[in-house]
Amino acid sequence: MPILQYKCKACGKRFEELVASYKDEVKCPDCESETERDYSGAMYSSTGQTSKKCSGKCSTCSGCR
Repeated sequence: MPILQYKCKACGKRFEELVASYKDEVKCPDCESETERDYSGAMYSSTGQTSKKCSGKCSTCSGCR
């Protein structure tokens, strides 16, 4: 289960969430509004190596699963 970064579309809060899948819908813990994935942090592959070219499109990449 990955820990992913999110940003609230309403209040702008940035937070991390443990999810079962990158497809899971995540609500803001402060205002319960819709969120979007936030790619501001470092990305790592399943081997633990830093991924230099993460597109942020998990459905087309098998690097960090």
